[in-house]
Amino acid sequence: MGARPQDEVGALARAVRAHVQHDASSGVEGYPRAGRRLAPTAPAEVPQVVPAASAVQPLDLFASSTLRRLDTLPALRAEIGDCRRCKLAAHRTNLVFGVGDPAARLVFVGEAPGGDEDLRGEPFVGRAGQLLTEIITKGMGLRREDVYIANVIKCRPPGNRNPEPDEVATCEPFLVRQLELIGPEVIVALGKFAAQTLLRTKTPITKLRGQWADYQGIKVMPTFHPAYLLRNPGDKRLVWADIKAVMNELALPVPGR
Repeated sequence: MGARPQDEVGALARAVRAHVQHDASSGVEGYPRAGRRLAPTAPAEVPQVVPAASAVQPLDLFASSTLRRLDTLPALRAEIGDCRRCKLAAHRTNLVFGVGDPAARLVFVGEAPGGDEDLRGEPFVGRAGQLLTEIITKGMGLRREDVYIANVIKCRPPGNRNPEPDEVATCEPFLVRQLELIGPEVIVALGKFAAQTLLRTKTPITKLRGQWADYQGIKVMPTFHPAYLLRNPGDKRLVWADIKAVMNELALPVPGR
C-alpha cells in the first residue's frame, strides 16, 4: 500500500527543514550563523501625508440636487440646521450663517467667527466687526444692512485657530451657495484666509490686496482683515485705497464729497 499524500508532504517538509539547518550551521552565505539571533526589524515608518488646503475640493454644487433646489437664504440656513457635519460643532455655541441684504451688490467674506460672533450668532460683531461697520457706514456711506457679511466657516474654530482643510471642504459649499443666491457684483475678501480660499491660491495677502480678481464671474477685491488693522493701524490707508476701488466699481459716491 503506497504512502498517503499527507505523509509525503510531512516527509518533504522535514527534508527541507533539515537542508536549511545544515546550510545555516555550515555558514552558507545568505543564512544566519548558528547561535546568532537576528534583532527584530522595526516596521518601516509610513510618512503621514497631510493634504494642502487646495487639495481638498468643495462639494460640486452644480451636481448637488439637494443644494440646487434651495432658492432662498432662509432655505439654505434651514438645510444647514444644527450642523454636525464636522468636528467644529463640538466647540461652538452658535452657528454663524451671515447677515445683510439677500440681494446685496456687495458682500464681505471673512475667515471664521470669533468669540463674540460665536456668542451672538452674527458675523463681525466684536472689535474687528466694529471697525468693519465703520468702514461700511463712515467710509462707504452705506448701512450695514445694505451689504451682506459672511464667513468661509460657519462655526468658531477652537482658540480662533485657522480652519483646517476638512472643515473648509465641509463648510465652503454653503458659502458658495450663499454667493450664488445673493449674486453680488463685488466681493471683498477680508484677510489671507478668505482671499486664498475663494481664489484657490497660496499667494500672500500682501500681494493679493488691492488687485482685482475673479470668483465665478464676480469681481473680488482682497484686502486686509479688520483684526489685522487693529494691530497695524498704519495700514488703514491701504484698506481705504482698496475700499475706494470697490466704491468706484459700484459707482458709489465718496461721503462728504
